[in-house]
Amino acid sequence: MKPNSHNFKLNARHALDDKQLQRALAKVPGGFVSKRADARAALPEFDALRDKARDIKNHTLEHLDLYLEEFERKVTEAGGIVHWASDAAEARAIILDICVMVDARVVTKGKSMISEEIALNDHLEAADLKVVETDLGEYIIQLRGETPSHIIAPAVHLNKDQVEEDFRRVHTNLSPDRQLQEPEQLVGEAREMLREQFIATDVGITGANFLIAETGTSVIVTNEGNGDLTQNLAKTHIVIASIEKAVPTLEDAAAILRVLARSATGQEFSTYTTFSTGPRRPGDPDGPEAYHVVLLDNGRAELLGTEFKEVLRCIRCGACMNHCPVYHSVGGHAYGWVYPGPIGSVLTPSLIGVDEAGPLPNASTFCGRCEDVCPMRIPLPKLMRRWRAREFDKGNPPAKQRFALKAWAFAARRPWLYRMGAGLAMPLMAWRGRSAGRFSSLPFVDGWTAHRDFPAPQGRTFQQKWRAEKRKRSRVSQGRGKS
Repeated sequence: MKPNSHNFKLNARHALDDKQLQRALAKVPGGFVSKRADARAALPEFDALRDKARDIKNHTLEHLDLYLEEFERKVTEAGGIVHWASDAAEARAIILDICVMVDARVVTKGKSMISEEIALNDHLEAADLKVVETDLGEYIIQLRGETPSHIIAPAVHLNKDQVEEDFRRVHTNLSPDRQLQEPEQLVGEAREMLREQFIATDVGITGANFLIAETGTSVIVTNEGNGDLTQNLAKTHIVIASIEKAVPTLEDAAAILRVLARSATGQEFSTYTTFSTGPRRPGDPDGPEAYHVVLLDNGRAELLGTEFKEVLRCIRCGACMNHCPVYHSVGGHAYGWVYPGPIGSVLTPSLIGVDEAGPLPNASTFCGRCEDVCPMRIPLPKLMRRWRAREFDKGNPPAKQRFALKAWAFAARRPWLYRMGAGLAMPLMAWRGRSAGRFSSLPFVDGWTAHRDFPAPQGRTFQQKWRAEKRKRSRVSQGRGKS
């Protein structure tokens, strides 16, 4: 996937004008947010589990080389093969070589953001392989020639009528009179079409939510069972995962799993949580004949010693974007690369550079909801601020923006000047907005007022209220002293 993050502002403008997209995005907060809140309330130890999960990942990242070496040793003992890929090109080449080696023609895939990161499908298809996405959301967007707009719900940007239209356009072998108005009918049709691909596949590719060093096990978390069919029916199973997915033990994986599904979909546990250790053994009823794991770096190792290493704790639950007002407004495609939302605003510049992804850390209100709900307690607003500072130091922001920030900093370092400016601006703006109580347009903030009104100030400034409250408390304290 070619990055387009530098065009975030233009992408966002188009997203705000897309009525179909806005209709789909309106449904996001109601489902994910309420379900996550209910799941959290039902588990009193949820925050303690978040602390434990954070500590597990911090420990793992401090000793990542040791755990990855142990993981490789255990995979080899179980009959599998581990491949190390330093970048996307090397990972693509390794996977294609495996496919060629087994004379593959059909490749089925479970949902994998890493495969999106390395543009795997395009590479395999260029080599005349048929690649079929088997996750329902991924299957739908593959039919449309699109990329995922969400980490766990790839087609969340679409409405039911759009999916029906695509199914009728592509599934021409089925009756044109069939009913496709209900979600169950759409799911049933997708299941029917994919069943043939599961049977015909030569290679199954999945991602991994965790890589367990203790046993050499890869773990996938799904709600459809497509991941199990992908890896069990194919003769060759390939796991593609980034290096930070490692955890030390089965117990550690189980602890993080307790916060993963609750944060992602509001479930206590996903419908399918599958542990895979090596190829089929003698006596096993099913499973692949060969098991390969491709471990991708692609910039992660460089992050370990930096101020952004905390982003590597991410377990791709999507909670940050589910609760983000910016994501709710513009969707995932506006972010211009694989990872949308607050996590993408930190991870994308970390992986492809702030020159390309500089606008993303600025795509935040800093309301802090992303950090509040993150099961791994990643301080996303803090990390976005650091990327903003780096972008500013490089001189990337427009001149008007840099001038405004420098002017604000000049005043903020001189409290007397700041207080005087605020004291003059407040009554003037309050007077101008006295009739409606808000502004439909204002100089220098047209990006805001183009889509929403700007509230007119009411009453005194915060500084004035603060001083008045201090005087009030001082008088109360003196009165008590006299009594």
